[in-house]
Amino acid sequence: MVDKISVTVQVDLDGKYGRIVATGCLTGAGQRALHPLIRRARALTPGTHVVVDIRGAHLMEPAGVDLLRRAVAQDGAVELALPDPLSAHLPTPVDRTPVVADGPAAPGRRARTAA
Repeated sequence: MVDKISVTVQVDLDGKYGRIVATGCLTGAGQRALHPLIRRARALTPGTHVVVDIRGAHLMEPAGVDLLRRAVAQDGAVELALPDPLSAHLPTPVDRTPVVADGPAAPGRRARTAA
């Protein structure tokens, strides 16, 4: 899977309201692409209210959401729109327990891989 984020910026005609819509994968690295867009949207006119809408993202890494929350929290005129429930968009944990044909690998015993 390719971890890409797609962004659309919507601004009303008088520049008082901006909406940044992000879809795709929101990763820890990918969320950084939103920061300059947020700054530019805020700089349009004094008092511009910006909403960063990530409800359309199909996958969100917890680190990406946390870093974006922190960045948005630094500016009171920026709002973060999250999906409800957020847990439906987070990756499912992967069980990385090595397994052998007759059960989990015992200490000192190597796991066999399927051919």
